Amino acid sequence: MTTTPSTPADPKAPSPHAQPYSGGRSEDDKALLRAAAELTRDLGTAKGSIYWPDMVGSALVGYGALAGAIVSDSLWLTAALAIVATLALYRALLFIHELTHLHRDALPGFRTAWNLLVGIPMLTPSFMYEDGHTIHHSRKRYGTPEDPEYLPLALMKPWTLPAFILVSLLAPIGLVLRYGVLAPLGLLFPRLRRMNWARFSTLAINPMFRRRAPAPEDRRRFVALETGAAIWAIVLIASVLWIGWRPLAVALAVFSAVAVLNQLRTLVAHLWENEGEPMSVTAQYLDTVNVPPPGFVAALWAPVGLRYHALHHLLPSLPYHALGEAHRRLAAHEQARGTYNRAHYRGMGPLVGRIAASTMRRPGASPAKDEKRAASIEATP
Repeated sequence: MTTTPSTPADPKAPSPHAQPYSGGRSEDDKALLRAAAELTRDLGTAKGSIYWPDMVGSALVGYGALAGAIVSDSLWLTAALAIVATLALYRALLFIHELTHLHRDALPGFRTAWNLLVGIPMLTPSFMYEDGHTIHHSRKRYGTPEDPEYLPLALMKPWTLPAFILVSLLAPIGLVLRYGVLAPLGLLFPRLRRMNWARFSTLAINPMFRRRAPAPEDRRRFVALETGAAIWAIVLIASVLWIGWRPLAVALAVFSAVAVLNQLRTLVAHLWENEGEPMSVTAQYLDTVNVPPPGFVAALWAPVGLRYHALHHLLPSLPYHALGEAHRRLAAHEQARGTYNRAHYRGMGPLVGRIAASTMRRPGASPAKDEKRAASIEATP
């Protein structure tokens, strides 16, 4: 059984035994990968006693605060409740990331409950993340043009960063149109239905990504989820006829805030410095970001374990509630910490500054390639 020191060493101190990783993008730090596997063997079980109350509680708090914001006559109370609703629903929504990595037999009923409570009401059913996120974790396809969740943002023009954030403001309206208009029309026009699936059924930031048809074993489930989301979107559109614009407007404002917060988190989830070449697991790890404690603000903008995003790329099947302990063990491990600690950052501000500074330097960048990438952001669904 693996044990950890009772008094962990200073994680920033160099280990006298560890050799710093200096490999290229195709080489791995085998000591880090071995330590990550060995030190976390006892942490791989998803605990329903944590998942269920966290997800359900976040959703109920979020919807309760949203309802209060809709009916409140006080501007300040409405704003305060909208903030609570944004943070709570954002946390509930990000369980979609956990669903992608949970084994199908783990936590029976959790996927269905999440879709009914969060995915369909927020027009982001789980199939929008399934499959695509698996590609993002592929050693051969991470950071390549086939990766739906990667753009070399650090190598693009500076103005693409605010465009990347601002486009997310329109995400809720886009989702209402995708499910409330395009999905029903797709029943009449097969070509539109195929386009809707290929281009607008994945939570992607790479506008060149085209989704393939679902696997036969998933088709019925995906159709059921899309149907549920379409019915709900039609209800939302029709609701203005009998309850007016305010409820829908407030809800869309909160969902836009959720989308912007998620886009900011996405912006600092990676360093975005790969131009399309396949990368080793270690190189992927170093292109990804941890924002570990002692700071607590990251737990708000990167909840459900996403403050340990780089660690997640090392151990994608580890449940979110185990990432903190895994981090402590690896940060104290003499052979691993030299490379492991290189993916740690202090917060969102320094990361945005680093990426923005990189867009301004861009040594040897291709103007034609930059123009194509920059223009493509505006087309991102």
